[in-house]
Amino acid sequence: MRSLSEIETVSKRASRAAGFSWGEAEEIGKNIRLLETFGFSGIKTLSIYLLEKKQNNFQNLKLLSDMNNTNDKLFCPISIGINFLDQAETIKHNKITFNKAGYPLLILPFLSRSSEIIGKKIELKFNQMRFILNLNLSIYSNCDLLNEIKDAQNIEINFLENRDNFSESDWKNLYSLSEETFVEETDSLKQSSAGAGLTDND
Repeated sequence: MRSLSEIETVSKRASRAAGFSWGEAEEIGKNIRLLETFGFSGIKTLSIYLLEKKQNNFQNLKLLSDMNNTNDKLFCPISIGINFLDQAETIKHNKITFNKAGYPLLILPFLSRSSEIIGKKIELKFNQMRFILNLNLSIYSNCDLLNEIKDAQNIEINFLENRDNFSESDWKNLYSLSEETFVEETDSLKQSSAGAGLTDND
């Protein structure tokens, strides 16, 4: 079994050989490592994509806007991802769309890393599929066919507001239970500064 370090290094070098700068290649290497960690076919997808890139089959993107359209070639997924990672802080309140892009799997790790940077979950939708990137900790999907998709249509990226996954009543119930660990303050405790609250220094 190949180590994650090997996966990242070989992906970086192959990307550099395919025409990307060393800086871009380093980002790609990190992303393929991340995809393989999450159980996606990063190595296989990158290999196929790089072969197509040599034939100049993709449209690069210089700057993201709310609506991004290309007439002929598919948008390059790496170009989308690098721009998104660079602009995440400035576009985190907008909905971003693309009319078409190649190999959407390669966009996912850029969004996942951006989610961690801005502290918000990011939603990706296309071809009736939906993905939630959760602060670079997990990826939720309503399908398992992403590895097989070479082009995506009507891509939409949304920034989700942070919300608790539990109700206020559930929180109050748990908080009430936690209060049973509180130590009643006495004169001796006051003198020794041993009073306890929600702060746990153990």
